[in-house]
Amino acid sequence: MGRTVFTCSQCAHESPKWHGRCPGCGEWNALVEERAPERARSVGPRSTRTGSARALHPIRLSDVQAPALVRHSTGIAELDRVLGGGIVPGSLVLIGGSPGIGKSTITGGALGNLAAAGRSVLYVSGEESAAQVRLRAERLGARALSVPIVAETDLDTVIATLEAERPEVCVVDSVQALYAGSLSGAPGSVGQVREVAGRLMRVAKERAIAVLLVGHVTKEGALAGPRVLEHLVDCVLQFEGERERTYRTLRALKNRFGSTNEVGVFEMRDHGLVEVADASSRFVAEATRAPGSVVMCAMEGSRPLLVEVQALVAPSEIVPPRRVANGIDRNRLALVLAVLARHAGLALGGSDVFVSVTGGVRIDEPGADLAVALALASAARRVSLSSGGPSGRAPLAAFGEVGLTGELRHVAHPERRVAEAAKFGLDPVVSPGGEARTLRAALASALGSRTHAARAA
Repeated sequence: MGRTVFTCSQCAHESPKWHGRCPGCGEWNALVEERAPERARSVGPRSTRTGSARALHPIRLSDVQAPALVRHSTGIAELDRVLGGGIVPGSLVLIGGSPGIGKSTITGGALGNLAAAGRSVLYVSGEESAAQVRLRAERLGARALSVPIVAETDLDTVIATLEAERPEVCVVDSVQALYAGSLSGAPGSVGQVREVAGRLMRVAKERAIAVLLVGHVTKEGALAGPRVLEHLVDCVLQFEGERERTYRTLRALKNRFGSTNEVGVFEMRDHGLVEVADASSRFVAEATRAPGSVVMCAMEGSRPLLVEVQALVAPSEIVPPRRVANGIDRNRLALVLAVLARHAGLALGGSDVFVSVTGGVRIDEPGADLAVALALASAARRVSLSSGGPSGRAPLAAFGEVGLTGELRHVAHPERRVAEAAKFGLDPVVSPGGEARTLRAALASALGSRTHAARAA
């Protein structure tokens, strides 16, 4: 039997013996045993293996001829925006997300649109049979049914098919299902995933085939497999949202050919994923205008997004009280609660606090702090917040970062946020600047100075 090593399933760190905690990344119970690759023999004790190597002549970057990138449009505007304008030939794209969120649906729809535009495509299914994929394609329409498919898990067979067919775009669903016969590990193991991705990358670069890899996620929501997989690919896209909700967001975590700030919004319907070109109108129309409801002016990539934040404050029967956050960072919620208690006179230490961003959207930017604080204050006081608006009953909109000393700090693109809110009649917007320079002043402006002063006393 050959030599074996223990490889971390998170960072691909190799160790000659097993450790309970990975020496590379510190993850517990992540080392798995696999056969070590054969090492080339050295010529001598001090051999550097450079005797037969050919030295290269460096050139300036200004002298490098960069060819124009001709991208393949998928026919899905939201997907093309996240990719940076379309699929680049020869690129390797990793799409991750929880089961049932729509990874196979969006890739099948994209291949159908590419095939209808005259592009040669191929769908490689490693988890489902061709008959199962057809059942899903029937929902997507006639274009998806025209996509050629092979159901295979052997990597050598898949690569031979790519060499023979030479498609312009290929989808592999999923990368954890393929296996290389030269390795002893099971499909989905660290060595197998690394070998599969590496060989597919070489074929994609040599033949200018754009390969979209569908990947699994862990129970924590991170992309499954070793981190080296994310370094091999050119783009990493992740679907976010909940299967029980209709809205999905597609976010770029890495993109060598575009920005990582773009986000696509989709809605799951009976016939597949549908683009949501103006998500703000949907969320504003669904705002409840009840106590604890505030519209957050967030920035998702290069475009503003209005989304409702709901808060519920109730007396607690347990110690410590519960803190539940859905759609925002739980640590950020703890920070806002601490600032409210210290600098705004609103202590909620004896109450259960629940905060949720409606629609299944997740907001990670600091500009959400002020909207969360106003929603908590509104729920605690049982006072509904509203802006002027044409009817006088428009929901209140807010954005801004809350500092540890109680001040409101500016965030990026304030003009675009205010303009997006004004488009739906949400004016004025509570934000940093003007009279609202502190959190206490913002609460006084939104709730009314008399109510705030009575509470603070």
